[in-house]
Amino acid sequence: MHKSLTQALKARSSLISDNHAAAIRLFNGFYEGYPNLVVDLYARTLILFGYEKSSPKMMEFMGAAQNLLLEQLPWVNCVVHKQRFAPDRRLRRGVLRFGDKPAEKIEEHGIWYAIDSLMNQDASFYLDTRNLRKWLLDNASGWKVMNTFAYTGSLGVAALAGGAARVIQSDRNRKFLELARTSGMLSHLDIGKMKLRTANFFTQVAQLKHNGELFDCLIIDPPFFSSTKKGNVDLVNDYVRIINKVRPLVKDGGRLIAINNALFLSGAEYMSSLEQLCADGYLSIETIIPVPQDITGYSQTIVDAPPRDPAPFNHPTKIAILGVRRK
Repeated sequence: MHKSLTQALKARSSLISDNHAAAIRLFNGFYEGYPNLVVDLYARTLILFGYEKSSPKMMEFMGAAQNLLLEQLPWVNCVVHKQRFAPDRRLRRGVLRFGDKPAEKIEEHGIWYAIDSLMNQDASFYLDTRNLRKWLLDNASGWKVMNTFAYTGSLGVAALAGGAARVIQSDRNRKFLELARTSGMLSHLDIGKMKLRTANFFTQVAQLKHNGELFDCLIIDPPFFSSTKKGNVDLVNDYVRIINKVRPLVKDGGRLIAINNALFLSGAEYMSSLEQLCADGYLSIETIIPVPQDITGYSQTIVDAPPRDPAPFNHPTKIAILGVRRK
């Protein structure tokens, strides 16, 4: 483990500084040699994610990794451990193992985002969509944007920071959405242009269609699987239906951002489903957004491959921007 962690830190050295304010992945054990450990750095807070099912063994393993990392990064002021398979929800959401207060914000591309690393079993901010946030910053000026399955709203905040005229963020959990408001205030954005809507996806889409709403950009980044009385989300078997459901909400010449992070869905299978959707000429695949290298691992650090080949994408988080043409 010592060699793998040290090599991973070296590969990411250009992303790390003593005044670190960004969020990066320091070690992706799934690809870099230890599949039971993932380490992220949020400003000066280390978050260790343990995937070993034996809790005592996992605690010992994470403790050893923590000691090594604190030697290498002595300016880190907080460490959180999260055990993915622990029966105790508190251990899944995270326990402070060093320091007294996790970071509450991170900076990315000049924009501040609020985080709450103990709110959920993840860290409340997805690192794999960093390049998509940059794309939204660069392209969203003047747009009307709908961010479905928004979670803590970082994609919508990036659009707002990029000059979007209006942003709607929709999620079933209001507590998660409120972080988007805090992010907007941290970066002194006009949060009057951002609306937070607590709603089921299917209910929200039906209401927007009924109201005749149209958007320049619509983002769908659903969970792997979700089942409600209003409908189901299944990224492997039924993702095309989700895309078709939101297509009528996108303006002629608009963009539909389709994100699929199903680990066991290959890139070729996903691309094939998108190409079939585009066969009628009303959708087109404009570009693929790659996942940053600190998430994928580097050529000198990668030991294992994903369970399914993500090509032509570079990671199981598969991000495609589709152009929309209306009849």
